[in-house]
Amino acid sequence: MLMIENLVKKYGKFTAVNELSFEIPKGHIFGFVGPNGVGKTTTIKIIAGLMKPTAGRVLIEGDDITKNRRKVREKVGYMPDFFGVYDNLKVDEYMDFYCAANRIDVSGRKKIIADLLELVDLSQKRESYVDSLSRGMKQRLCLARSLVHDPAVLILDEPASGLDPRARIEMKEILKALQSMGKTILISSHILPELSELSTSIGIIENGKMVVTGSVQDIMLQTSNKRLLKIEVIDGVETAIKILKEQPAVSEVIRNIDNIEFGIEGDGHTVSDILTELVKNNVKVIYFGERQKNLEDAFMRITKGEEANEA
Repeated sequence: MLMIENLVKKYGKFTAVNELSFEIPKGHIFGFVGPNGVGKTTTIKIIAGLMKPTAGRVLIEGDDITKNRRKVREKVGYMPDFFGVYDNLKVDEYMDFYCAANRIDVSGRKKIIADLLELVDLSQKRESYVDSLSRGMKQRLCLARSLVHDPAVLILDEPASGLDPRARIEMKEILKALQSMGKTILISSHILPELSELSTSIGIIENGKMVVTGSVQDIMLQTSNKRLLKIEVIDGVETAIKILKEQPAVSEVIRNIDNIEFGIEGDGHTVSDILTELVKNNVKVIYFGERQKNLEDAFMRITKGEEANEA
């Protein structure tokens, strides 16, 4: 559905996007992840048809956006990370404005607006002024406006930014519903736990380049073969840390407020031997178990916080 081939964007000597390639199959949700300033938003704007690439191609359903911008843009719905200011528009007027901007026939607008407001649970707010809505409602309205022309591909830049937990859950459920309708969705987000739950696949970008792509599980397997363990003790914390650091199979011992985490290479016998050593040295262990690796672990291991830089 969406294919990016060797995408490059330069500003003079500065390279914001550097030979970036990935693809998203129809009906998939792709999580687009990376530190600030590495080229995510630039890539998103190119896909949305708001910026021309220096080189490379963006294909949507086989059509090249640089060769037929208008046709391809009709297939894309773009939700920016900044809502904008609409002080004097009511919700239905706001939606009607975007219907007009997308050349939706007047006769069909009423039903489209009603259906989309129902989808994002804002039907009861259609007579409210946009500026009076909560942050979560504004985000849902922004999503609804990006759907007025029934695009095949949705590009969402930080859709859950600044939302409270309830609003994030509501947004996540809407995105799942859109996926079930066959929409192909690219989401840029820093909320990694929720993104890992929602996404079919993930791409991590740094310094303008794609570092790794795949499912969350595949990425974690690619980035580390170590097991992560967590222990909690009620006495002997310093002794436990000292013992762990002395073990050849142990690495990255981290002391948290209420537990100790560490990486380990080895089988069950190695793990058992470490626990035995702790108990033998009078460390009072109340919890000892494997911690599930997650997308945050992979992200921190892969990225170095590097921004795109000069070519």
